[in-house]
Amino acid sequence: MISQQAIIEKGATIGQNVTIGAGAFVSKNAVIEDNCVIMQGAIIDGKTRIGEGTKVFYHAVVGSIPQDLKYKGEEVELIIGKNNTIREFCLINPGTEGGGGKTIIGDNNLLMGYVHVAHDCKIGNNCILANAATLAGHVELGDYVVVGGMTPIHQFVKIGDYAMIAGASAVSQDIPPYCLAEGNRAKLRGLNLTGIRRRLGSDVVNRLKSAYKELFQSGKPLQEVASELAKSEDEHVRKLAQFVLQTKRGIPYRGE
Repeated sequence: MISQQAIIEKGATIGQNVTIGAGAFVSKNAVIEDNCVIMQGAIIDGKTRIGEGTKVFYHAVVGSIPQDLKYKGEEVELIIGKNNTIREFCLINPGTEGGGGKTIIGDNNLLMGYVHVAHDCKIGNNCILANAATLAGHVELGDYVVVGGMTPIHQFVKIGDYAMIAGASAVSQDIPPYCLAEGNRAKLRGLNLTGIRRRLGSDVVNRLKSAYKELFQSGKPLQEVASELAKSEDEHVRKLAQFVLQTKRGIPYRGE
């Protein structure tokens, strides 16, 4: 199941039932776990681990050196979890020394064509990045995040669990969990109701609606409201409030 036209450097670790297509390249420091598919022309470079069941499509470049002028050749790493789908022409870079040396992608994510994940990014589980979404360095995505196509995300931005970013937005501040953001520059437009109803149920939705109104529509000081909501008995309300309290780039909630 490994093409004779593939280039696999001596030292690469290849698991069981792995398919590698013609013209693909696998670095000597790469680890490809069981049941992965590396399609024609894909490149797995550097110290990169590809988790079990992941598919890397045609001409994706995974693990090439960071596009960071501070990078001077130090050993860095890219870790990709299980059952991910990485579509055509994606570019995913490893970490840098200044960011801890690792880019980490969790399980069950879909990265559509031409997605870029820069150095030191952290992506959770079950995320969808639509075509040509672009993550700058040190961006962090939680679980079940959806990023629309043609959307750039500024370096060091954090996006919480179950958040959704509309297509063709430009994100320069942190987006709290459960929220929907849209625009250039992106601002909060409400809750990601479809996503949270689908997975968390109507009771959670109602409590989050109330918390969202208190935080972003009441006119009260944001930090004061968040401090009170952080005491809530509901874990999702607490998560929303704690994200607001911990933000470093700010929350773009004004000007809806």
